[in-house]
Amino acid sequence: MTVRPTAATAERVLRQLRRDPRTLALVFLVPPLLLTLVKYVFEGDATVFDRIGGPLVGLFPFISMFLVTSIAMLRERTSGTLERLMTMPIAKLDLLLGYGVAFAHVAAVQASISSAVALGLLGLTVTGSTAALIGLAIANAVLGMALGLFVSAFATTEFQAVQFLPAFVLPQILLCGLITPRGQMATALRWISDALPLTYAYDALHRVASLGELNRAVAADTAVVVGLTLVALGLGATTLWRRTG
Repeated sequence: MTVRPTAATAERVLRQLRRDPRTLALVFLVPPLLLTLVKYVFEGDATVFDRIGGPLVGLFPFISMFLVTSIAMLRERTSGTLERLMTMPIAKLDLLLGYGVAFAHVAAVQASISSAVALGLLGLTVTGSTAALIGLAIANAVLGMALGLFVSAFATTEFQAVQFLPAFVLPQILLCGLITPRGQMATALRWISDALPLTYAYDALHRVASLGELNRAVAADTAVVVGLTLVALGLGATTLWRRTG
């Protein structure tokens, strides 16, 4: 990795994002608003929000970062920006890390805002460490970013990129354990859920927020989330191609 081209790429991406207020609104405002909606949907039973609110602090940023990153990266590909960059003397890894650093900064800010709103304004009660919950929320947002960078290679239009949300993300939400414990699912569905990234993200969030655990199981789930983030970034590098003529 070379620091200068990586930093230059990250700075360019961040400048572009600053000029796109609608995307910034989606990234920074929608997850807190969704958390607020969930809070008042279950106003008659505050225990429900305390049970699912902690995991949602991490899941909502994951979803929005996946969507925004996949579309933003697709624009880079279809507009010719990525192709022009690949003709320059810059390594694929430097280029991808530049995108990753830029979106990771956005993901960290987004997850921090969502956590602050949930824990402060909405009065979310967590059994475990709030610092650990915020850290996991940031890790989940970064995971969504990495997966968004990767799947953008398989779309040719923004409409196709959006289609990955119901095709790739929503099944993970249904199977991760948020709606019903995985132990109560059909055996085949439990096997599928074991292979899905969001299962481990939710498990770590649930253990910290609802069970108050900060043990080897949480560490193992976090390691899987970090490992899958790195794998997604590595696979994303393989989708970058250098035009030779």
